[in-house]
Amino acid sequence: MSNEQGSTTLAGVDLDDVILGPTGRPLTEFPEPPVLSSHGPARVIAMVNQKGGVGKTTSTINLGAALAEAGRRVLLVDFDPQGALSAGLGTNPHELDVTVYNVLMDRKVDIRDAIRHTDVENIDLLPANIDLSAAEVQLVNEVAREQVLDRALKKVEDDYDVVLIDCQPSLGLLTVNALTAAHGVIIPLICEFFALRAVALLVETIEKVQDRLNPRLQVDGVLATMYDARTLHSREVISRLVEAFGDKVFETVIKRTIKFADATVAAEPITTYAGNHAGADAYRRLAKELVARGGAP
Repeated sequence: MSNEQGSTTLAGVDLDDVILGPTGRPLTEFPEPPVLSSHGPARVIAMVNQKGGVGKTTSTINLGAALAEAGRRVLLVDFDPQGALSAGLGTNPHELDVTVYNVLMDRKVDIRDAIRHTDVENIDLLPANIDLSAAEVQLVNEVAREQVLDRALKKVEDDYDVVLIDCQPSLGLLTVNALTAAHGVIIPLICEFFALRAVALLVETIEKVQDRLNPRLQVDGVLATMYDARTLHSREVISRLVEAFGDKVFETVIKRTIKFADATVAAEPITTYAGNHAGADAYRRLAKELVARGGAP
């Protein structure tokens, strides 16, 4: 209804005072994540999109860092043979003797032998390198081949609060392993139309894994990345995303900025490289939103 001054109110709230976010919904003030009295068992989240260049690795590192900043113990799993996550945390993938590949393929290798501490407090890394590309072929002959990663992570689930798996850009056996091990999926999606077209196939794969391998799996959210508010294109893509996924689209949107690339070169999360930058604040807000939605403890 309208009052005498012409502004609109709904349930006693003056809609002129409501700030709409990029998704077209009123911005929520998410609370600070509560302090945890104990740690574990971890909630496992797969960061998945079969398209490359959508911000998966950047989002894995920076969401992990924001959760760690909030007192969560975080394990980041590099599940891409390119090893970008490992490199982004200061590890040279070519100098690694024991990686996630050895954990998957050799039962004698304990996952703890492969996990490395990082320079970021509360973050550990299960690294990868090009060896992992062989696992896709070798796993085909394994018994319960889709559950190999799940079995490995179960050994350390009580050591962490959150495990984030940075998946390779494909829907092959490695990604199916990640989805089988996960409780939730976050789909990073660049704000460009051609990126939208591939999502239907990804959703279909997630539903198949839910039906056949992992009934607990759920989509935690769709994360819009590389958003540029100045372009009609970005705004239209967000609008299409909300049409397709509704409340599954995170309110938090990651805007395009060169600072993410600078932080990657420095092999640091943006939360430590440029802690006061808007990009760092966006991932802190995403961490709060994820916790508030029940996607992380």
